[in-house]
Amino acid sequence: MDVVDQKRENLLNLALSASEEERLKSENLEIGYDPEDKTWELILRYSGNLNRLRELSDQGVTVRELFNGYAIARVPQGLLDRVSGIREIQYIEKPKRLFFAMDMAKAASCLLGIQPGRREEGRSSGTEPGGHTGGLEHGLTGKGVILGVIDSGIDYLHPDFRNEDGSTRILYLWDQDQGQVYDREDINRALAAYGEQNDRRAALNIVPSVDVSGHGTAAAAIAAGNGRGSDGVYRGVAYESELIAVKLGTSPKDSFPRTTQLMEGLDFILKRAILLERPVAVNVSFGNTYGSHDGTSLLETFMNEASNYSRNVIVTGTGNEGASAGHTAGQLVIGERERIELSVAPFETSFSVQLWKSYADQFSILLTAPDGRSLGPIEERLGPQRLENGNTRILIYYGKPSPYSRAQEVYFDFIPLKDYTDSGIWTFQLTPIELVTGHYDFWLPSGRILNPSTRFLRPVPETTLTIPSTASGVISVGAYNDSNLAYADFSGRGFTRQTRQVKPDLAAPGVDIVTAKAGGGYEAVTGTSFAAPFVTGSAALLMQWGIVDGNDPFLYGEKVKAYLIRGARHLPGYTEWPNERVGYGALCVEESIPK
Repeated sequence: MDVVDQKRENLLNLALSASEEERLKSENLEIGYDPEDKTWELILRYSGNLNRLRELSDQGVTVRELFNGYAIARVPQGLLDRVSGIREIQYIEKPKRLFFAMDMAKAASCLLGIQPGRREEGRSSGTEPGGHTGGLEHGLTGKGVILGVIDSGIDYLHPDFRNEDGSTRILYLWDQDQGQVYDREDINRALAAYGEQNDRRAALNIVPSVDVSGHGTAAAAIAAGNGRGSDGVYRGVAYESELIAVKLGTSPKDSFPRTTQLMEGLDFILKRAILLERPVAVNVSFGNTYGSHDGTSLLETFMNEASNYSRNVIVTGTGNEGASAGHTAGQLVIGERERIELSVAPFETSFSVQLWKSYADQFSILLTAPDGRSLGPIEERLGPQRLENGNTRILIYYGKPSPYSRAQEVYFDFIPLKDYTDSGIWTFQLTPIELVTGHYDFWLPSGRILNPSTRFLRPVPETTLTIPSTASGVISVGAYNDSNLAYADFSGRGFTRQTRQVKPDLAAPGVDIVTAKAGGGYEAVTGTSFAAPFVTGSAALLMQWGIVDGNDPFLYGEKVKAYLIRGARHLPGYTEWPNERVGYGALCVEESIPK
């Protein structure tokens, strides 16, 4: 393997070895590649400076530096080896797609006792474990703390994001699709044009940013909506926080944002908060399944670095892959073969399979197609390989560990020779040769892009949390149903791979949550995407209590996480804490504030 290849992640190396036709058929390899100008969007980790890279700007290279030695670059494919050889660049990854993970919940999260005039709503918090009945009239509303939302956008016209005088509560709105940042003054001009006639067209002529899916609007309102459109009935958590919203850019091909946009959005929010000299809680309700799930990808390490950047808290949902049958795992034993069966539905255009193992373990891999033909054994040869059977071509990359992870990946990309891959049961047979740990994990792509019948026949629901909720520096949130205090089976489970770090950190209500709807009104939503904002808003309340109100000027980052973990309440039906489903327990803000 060439030295520059080792500086690049396995998936990028496989993508570079694939033909353009193969990349276009793949659901993953083409992410980050622009076939029109033949350039790649890349995530860089570097030391020193990027002056050598900037010297290539006249050849089509562009770069945007983020904080703490990370950057996003766009590089012509013909220059990739040269760029990889730059000494200051330590490691390179390609972007991955991100997927969405949707007022009793406020009572369940012990919010009523710490906010003014709200105890009469919902259920009494006195029924919660510990017997504390509240009475802490802290008056916490999020005032003075910024609430950052990185998502599909925000409906700035919705009354829940406007003050009593009709002005906006949004400090900045960065629409990445448009490449435009709108400040408070821009949005207020648009609101003035909207006027009493609700002239949406006039407003959009000034600030033409629309939350098409409504996902970001719903998440933002749970975290910080003021409930003006419902006379306060559907008020969010930190309802006096001002907002910074980032509408993630999407690919015209599939309408999904990428990890590079998430990194740039987080960089934007944190730097604006520093300029404003305000603490900030950031909500991220996106994730993906690609990676070793141990916190070592560049996205995850960037999130860790970001969590130490000024006074912030970053919150992520654990995703909705808990019941998707997209993960399986097992323990190999010398002398015994292991068979992993994967059902592939008809009309599947392409899909990928990741196998992650310890580099110290050695075992052979034999693949059996639905027609019974055996393919392999696959050579333990570092670099790309190709197999074909029926109407399916399989691109394989047998990787090495990276400088940041001891894990070894074997990546399989199934693409059709015509229209669809071969359906039926594909079997991976693992035969141990020499074992140290013996553990293995398989992951499929997000269930959102696969036919529901494409699934492992013996799935393992543990370690189904999505990336970047696997990053140690963020607060990772699972979902439960607050109406019956039961874990929501779709919620991604921990713990992390290899390190067995406790994730999720805690759980919050995530089933049938009523929140603001893009375009006006309200709707019920379900998912960890909508559990995470409860915690983001709660983090803003704690930072208000600590930093803004002067009770603890150092209440941010891991300290907020520690307070929330200490206050978390145990749900019924569990004897072991923390656990893979709900971490240390359910969000309880009142019990998280020092007495």
